[in-house]
Amino acid sequence: MEIIPAIDIIDGKCVRLTQGDYSQKKIYNEHPLEVAMAFEDAGLRRLHLVDLDGAKAGKVKNWKVLEALAGKTSLVIDFGGGIKTAADVDIVFNSGAVLATVGSIAVKDGALFVHWLEQYGADRFLLGADVKDEKIAVSGWLETTDRWIYDFIEEYIEKGVRQVFCTDVSKDGLLQGPSIDLYKNIVDKFPDLHFIASGGVSGMDDVRRLAEIGCKGVIIGKAIYEGLITLNEISELC
Repeated sequence: MEIIPAIDIIDGKCVRLTQGDYSQKKIYNEHPLEVAMAFEDAGLRRLHLVDLDGAKAGKVKNWKVLEALAGKTSLVIDFGGGIKTAADVDIVFNSGAVLATVGSIAVKDGALFVHWLEQYGADRFLLGADVKDEKIAVSGWLETTDRWIYDFIEEYIEKGVRQVFCTDVSKDGLLQGPSIDLYKNIVDKFPDLHFIASGGVSGMDDVRRLAEIGCKGVIIGKAIYEGLITLNEISELC
């Protein structure tokens, strides 16, 4: 199972939010490139880069950060936050992202997302699903839809999507452990899916449990920044 560290960006700085709340922001490093290079030095190969300014504005904002990280590391970067138009997708790919991370568009405008899958190739997208009580959540997690997570995933697997990550919004940023039961259900229903867990990871025991149930990857943010998982521990797994 691959460990994928997360860097969330506000004003060009590496931050973390608690449960998606911009008022609960903590700055961890003013230089994201330093953080990314430390991840690379630890043997990590991927990076989950989130443009929180873009997510709030509804258009990509921190593409310069992406460009710097892609240009000065060999990390395979997926980039999300504010991708609403084909122009945004072009900016993301032209700035060095290997994958564009898409969430809300896939919920609110499925036809547009399917068009992108056809235009750019489904292998260029990482589908993100925010979930509360097994239902898709949108709008900064303030709104829960009536779409069942399993139907949502199945719909886009049929359109060629192969990588999906899922965040239980009740867990994210709280360091209370991931939603093992939810993730096991997803892995069991879609055994060929490259499924990535996200949210709630508080230590290496959580990582091992996710590996045991068949997750192909796990996105980790706050646990690394708070020192609950060290880069030395990660290095041993790489």
